[in-house]
Formats: sequence, C-alpha cells, structure tokens
Amino acid sequence: MTSLYLANLAEHQRTFEKLAALDADVARAGSLIAQCLAKGGKLLSCGNGGSAADSQHIASELTGRFIKERKPLAAISLTTDSSALTCIGNDYSFDEVFARQVRALGRAGDVLIAISTSGNSANVRRAVDDARALGMPVIGLLGRDGGAIKPLSDVAIVVPSDATARIQEAHILIIHTLCGLIEQELKLV
Repeated sequence: MTSLYLANLAEHQRTFEKLAALDADVARAGSLIAQCLAKGGKLLSCGNGGSAADSQHIASELTGRFIKERKPLAAISLTTDSSALTCIGNDYSFDEVFARQVRALGRAGDVLIAISTSGNSANVRRAVDDARALGMPVIGLLGRDGGAIKPLSDVAIVVPSDATARIQEAHILIIHTLCGLIEQELKLV
C-alpha cells in the first residue's frame, strides 16, 4: 500500500512534468510586471484561501526582497486589510471585496495578478473586470481549465491539474519564478 505522502508526491511530479509548457506565459507575465514597475506602477494581487496567502507571498517578496538586497518594489495584496475586507463585505457583498480596492488603488498601467485555482472565484472575477475597465493588464494565475478568468486575462498561466493542492504548489513555483524574472529584468540582482 502506497503511503499518502508517496501518492501526493507522485501526483505532484505528474503535474510538474506538464509545467514546462507554461514557460512562455510565465516569461510574458514577468516582463509585464517588470515593465509596470519600471514605469512607476504597482502590482495588485488577490485570491481566496490559499490563493490569498499566495497573493500576500508575491507582494512580500517584492516589497521585501527575493534573492538579493535591492530597493523595494510597489506591490499590494488586496487580501491583507481586514477592515477593508469586512467593511466592503458587510456594506456591499463579499463579491466586491477586491473590486472596490482595485477601483480605489489601481490606475491604468498597474498590473493585477488574479489568483484562483478554479478560475471562477466571483470576487476575483469582479476585480478582473474592474482592473480591465481601468486599463490595468491582468495576469491570471489559475488552475484546471482556467475558468471564466482565463479569457479575461492578458496573460493566463493555467496549471493543468484538477487537484487544488497541486495547483497551489505549482503557483508557488511560478510566483518565485516571477519574482526572479522581475529582479532579473530590472537588473536588481
């Protein structure tokens, strides 16, 4: 009998073997973010649950540091302000918690990373709609078939798996790669 760990490892390896196909999309996303930051723009990110943690992860790697000491880069996770989340959720609806923040903080030329393992999170989708209306490019960091967010994304990075845990594991690899590409393109390392 195979242990749960070995079964998960095998599923992880099968998923990661498919990720080479995402190379061009990841490179385009890294370049898009780097160009935005080079022009004085900012990166906004959002997601729910584990994707909220991933949203915070990329923002912290950019405002802090990823590999080497460098200047901080403008990145905001829209998942971190509990007062804004609860106020907006209470006064409007949970579907609006990211969209209202995009409208308040986003500007044309800024970039939104919309993280959703299903590609169908209603509140992330609304943030995408509002970002597009503001003239913000959207990077979809998605799973499964990309869902409703895929066709709305300027760059859709879709992890080809139906297992949420495997998608999230791949998202961390992609996030770390994006941070490295941004530092590389901006010649910060």
